[in-house]
Amino acid sequence: MNLSRCFVPRQLLFLLAAGLIVPRPGLSQETITLRNGQTMQATVLGVTPSGIKVQLGAGEMVQPFANVVRVTMNPPPEYRAAVTAYEGGDLATALSNAQAVVTSYRGLPTDWARQAMLTLGDIYVAMNQLPRAEAAYKDYQRAYPAAGAADVNVGLARIDVSQQNYVAAKAKIDPILAAALKLQNPPKAAAALIGRAFYVSGEIKEQTGDLQGALEDYLRTVAIFPEDRVAAASAQERADALRKDHDVAVP
Repeated sequence: MNLSRCFVPRQLLFLLAAGLIVPRPGLSQETITLRNGQTMQATVLGVTPSGIKVQLGAGEMVQPFANVVRVTMNPPPEYRAAVTAYEGGDLATALSNAQAVVTSYRGLPTDWARQAMLTLGDIYVAMNQLPRAEAAYKDYQRAYPAAGAADVNVGLARIDVSQQNYVAAKAKIDPILAAALKLQNPPKAAAALIGRAFYVSGEIKEQTGDLQGALEDYLRTVAIFPEDRVAAASAQERADALRKDHDVAVP
């Protein structure tokens, strides 16, 4: 029987509750919260262009993205491998693992799936593959249109800096930095974003001659918003270089 043709979510939930569909043993069960307020337990198999492919017992179906508010699911091992490799500077390993996550879970409404797409863009920037980085950030915007522009703008600003377009980069990060001044105890994801933005701001100021301002921004990333380890490590490196090579100090 092809469940993807024969049943709608309400009927599937009824069969699960009645015990008429039993999940296949050995597969993890994820919680899918639907827009109508219902939840369903199913095994997420991946995504298709139109929705989330799930398994219920021996049957499979595609739950449209528009019907799903949230998925509670542990990240696959490739996600942690990508982050660990990126933080350790192993860009080739980071790239292959990030690509695997994005290919399988693009658009899945989880924090780690969103972060995987952003990390893919960051990896391309670190590899100086700027057209691919821009394409990855814009693909993130298409996959998560409600996520807002801030995450992508930091990535795009990094591309601008690489291309020495400092005016465009500054225009992208200034609203993020202005909003950061109004936040108290931001959540980890927001703090990581702010740390990346201050690092980009430091790069802009360093390249345009404001060395003291650059040092201050780098130290904000290191001391106040160190949640993004790659940005914090890079900021520490640039701060040390400014002190050593230019005798710059914070007043």
